[in-house]
Amino acid sequence: MISLKGKCGRRGEKIFSYACLIPSIVGVLIFFVVPFGIVVRYSVIKNPVTKEYVGLDNYKALVHNTAFRKAARNTAMFSAISVPLAVVLALGLAVLLERKIPGKSAFRTFFLSPLMVPTASVVLVWQVLFHNHGTVNQVAEMFGGEPVDWLKSTKGQVVIILMFLWKNIGYNMILFMAALSNIPRDMMEVAELEGAGAWYKFFHIKLRYLSPTILFVFILSLINSFKIFREVYLLTGNYPYDKLYMLQHFMNNTFNKLDYQKLSAAAVLFALVMIVIMAVLLILENIFGKDVEN
Repeated sequence: MISLKGKCGRRGEKIFSYACLIPSIVGVLIFFVVPFGIVVRYSVIKNPVTKEYVGLDNYKALVHNTAFRKAARNTAMFSAISVPLAVVLALGLAVLLERKIPGKSAFRTFFLSPLMVPTASVVLVWQVLFHNHGTVNQVAEMFGGEPVDWLKSTKGQVVIILMFLWKNIGYNMILFMAALSNIPRDMMEVAELEGAGAWYKFFHIKLRYLSPTILFVFILSLINSFKIFREVYLLTGNYPYDKLYMLQHFMNNTFNKLDYQKLSAAAVLFALVMIVIMAVLLILENIFGKDVEN
């Protein structure tokens, strides 16, 4: 009798658990899976009216589109530079703040303050700094330098990389500080007793335990790098200088032209690239973090 009641209780718990999952599953299906399926369908038809199937023609036209290639190249270059910098600099700051240094709290607050500033305010400050007659050029002229039109030249990516780092390093730093505090103290003490140096402890102990956090921060920074469109759009508008023309500009302009087939093909390609990158990162984390789990 007791075992029968126990089985009924466990079955009831399972049914209740599945019932609690239903709203989330329905939400994911309605707002993610179904819309993405519609996007995939739009990417292989000629237009929403005739619905004529054209296979990969939209993708071929997209790859040969000059604006798309320029946007993809600029976005890839920006992410390839800014994301590793955001991870490495944040990790370096977290390791530095792990030590007993004067003004640690003020230092930490300084890097966290950009998170509290609205995007529009950030853009206004950077316009004042990097305008053709802005503060940076005025300071450069005081020391005999030549003014640079930062937002309308090849130097434009330097501005948005600095903006991205200023905006994201603080949050990444806090994540690394939390991960560093969870490294077993006894292992670090044993390493010190055996005469291990600071570099050895960092590369052979800390980095191994930090591998899941590094993966998470890298993915988070990669996602945030694709959100830089907001800042660039507010700085330069729909059609910025060539080096500042991002993939999101292309998608936004394509949407405004109601070219849904080209937009859908770009979105599907973008999703596939992201899936491949995530898969590679997860495989690498599994390889380097396996011994830590064991």
